[in-house]
Amino acid sequence: MSETPEPFPREEHTRLGYGAWPGPQPGQGYPPQGGYPPQGAGPYGQQGYGYGGYGPGYGGYGPRPGSDDTTMAMLAHLLGLLTSFVGPLVLYLAKRDEAPYVRAQAAEALNFQLSLMIAYLVSWLLAFVLIGFLLMPLLWIGSVILMIIASVAAYRGENYRYPLNIRFVS
Repeated sequence: MSETPEPFPREEHTRLGYGAWPGPQPGQGYPPQGGYPPQGAGPYGQQGYGYGGYGPGYGGYGPRPGSDDTTMAMLAHLLGLLTSFVGPLVLYLAKRDEAPYVRAQAAEALNFQLSLMIAYLVSWLLAFVLIGFLLMPLLWIGSVILMIIASVAAYRGENYRYPLNIRFVS
């Protein structure tokens, strides 16, 4: 009974300075049950969750920066500038079952746009008392700044949460 040879000898891998071998340890056999890498494990043995190796909520991390998911998440935030809540809503409905990161960021952008609509309604009502005329430009400037910050963070793969956001959709 000959054991299947490993793709790279352990000694040479360690000698080259790459650290410990992340594969199966001696006595576990090769290839491991379910194929290599072991099913449910990341490249270095950590537990994976089926989407980029990140757990529920990504633990603060999203997909690789510059990927399609980060571009779509950035687009969800930026569409709020042009389409109010419609753009984030369309992306949320289109990607909610395919890409968890896009879904989470589109939901955040949608919640922000809905909260912003409520704030504009309140400022419009306060315009009759003249304070609303001061609030509307401040709301617009603040929302543009926050949407740009959110889109940059989403493109880097970070989970961005808007401050003072009412969570309608999750």
